[in-house]
Amino acid sequence: MHIDSHQHFWRYDKRRDAWITDEMSVLKRDFLPDDLIPELRANRIDGSIAVQAGQSEQETLFLLELASRFSEIKGVVGWVDLCSPELPERLEYFSQFEKLCGFRHVVQSEPDDRYMLRQDFLAGIASLQRFQFTYDILIYPQQLPAAIELAAKFPEQRFVVDHLAKPPIRSREVSDWARSMKTIATNPNVYCKLSGLVTEADWHDWHETDFKPYLDVVFGAFGPDRLMFGSDWPVCLLAGTYQHVKELVAGFIRHLPITQQEQIFGANATHFYGLKTLL
Repeated sequence: MHIDSHQHFWRYDKRRDAWITDEMSVLKRDFLPDDLIPELRANRIDGSIAVQAGQSEQETLFLLELASRFSEIKGVVGWVDLCSPELPERLEYFSQFEKLCGFRHVVQSEPDDRYMLRQDFLAGIASLQRFQFTYDILIYPQQLPAAIELAAKFPEQRFVVDHLAKPPIRSREVSDWARSMKTIATNPNVYCKLSGLVTEADWHDWHETDFKPYLDVVFGAFGPDRLMFGSDWPVCLLAGTYQHVKELVAGFIRHLPITQQEQIFGANATHFYGLKTLL
């Protein structure tokens, strides 16, 4: 079973989706399952994890409604206010949805690089752990030190770093980011998504060799047991096609044993998100 561990859906709303700037005009339209499914089939991907793009419970319910109608959506990573004192009650409510795997907050947009170490956020992660929900870490490299502390505080919580923590591919800087990624990977409860690479490079002039230094780091740090393919569709369309991003990962792991390739293209996501009963 091949799984795309990271993609999005939305009905485009100019006000809500203000993060989609004019240079991202290709994204200024609706992207729904009927748009994604042909891409999955063409690339021999059996299903996907739909990840929140908006920060509201309405977004979570929107994704869950789609998941209830489309079997290709194997799981949902939604949004909930992790800092709310009412979080346990909200998680109790969300526990009824079989396809809801976990949650994500757009920490990369928070001005405080140590946002994840706030007491109310830490209390939120503790609640996620009690309800056995996963947490997707969406950050920039300068926020990795806080993520390292967070992961160490919750050794039983399942974390996954989205998009390799967005390394500075355009500037070809590696060392500081690599040091932090190697550190966070020492926590066995932390996984990493092979996603979002092409949009961190030059959108119009990237080459597969641009990504090798960064992929080398995460493969050395996490190993094939804790890495998972994610397309980041439709955001990837800013710099390439679905096929481009799939082949980027497939080409890099071509030398690995088939069993390890299968882990990266599905088994690891299935295990991390607890999809076994949903496939």
